[in-house]
Amino acid sequence: NRPMGVRAKSQMNASAAMPAIIADLWHNSPVMESESPAAPPMGVSEFVRAMFARDRASSRLLGMTVESAADGFSKVSLTVSDDMLNGHAICHGGVIFSLADSAFAFASNGGGESVVAAGCDINFVKPVPSGARLTAVCRLRHRRGRSGIYDAEITDQDGDPVAFFRGRGRRVEAKPPGGKSS
Repeated sequence: NRPMGVRAKSQMNASAAMPAIIADLWHNSPVMESESPAAPPMGVSEFVRAMFARDRASSRLLGMTVESAADGFSKVSLTVSDDMLNGHAICHGGVIFSLADSAFAFASNGGGESVVAAGCDINFVKPVPSGARLTAVCRLRHRRGRSGIYDAEITDQDGDPVAFFRGRGRRVEAKPPGGKSS
């Protein structure tokens, strides 16, 4: 179930509708108390806490934990389960990408401004078995105007790199409740 109003907005031009859709999702999506994931630790901005509470893929489906998040930095982790393995019996690349992408989202939005991905890529350097604990640490590398470049290193429980990710973010105007621009 999508929030009221998103269906109509999604029929508009995607680039024009994106800020309104993001605002609707962040501000109008109900989160049931019983569905809420474990709260991120202190030191995580309220903006990121709100994002994580509504991010069903990261928190509920994949079981990610936001260990730290601030403007330009985040640390997010997950444990690889058997359900996350591909046909080669190693962690599916999409799971590793999702971990890195979530770390990118929390680092780029950690300052309280709405930032969306403009593009990203990943390089896998080591296979990951079931049971491994993965951690993505994402850092801002460069910001100018509304654009930023973020790098994440994904490591296993031994500290060995398993993937390198680069995300390009773009700050957008999201409307808070009440419809006035931020």
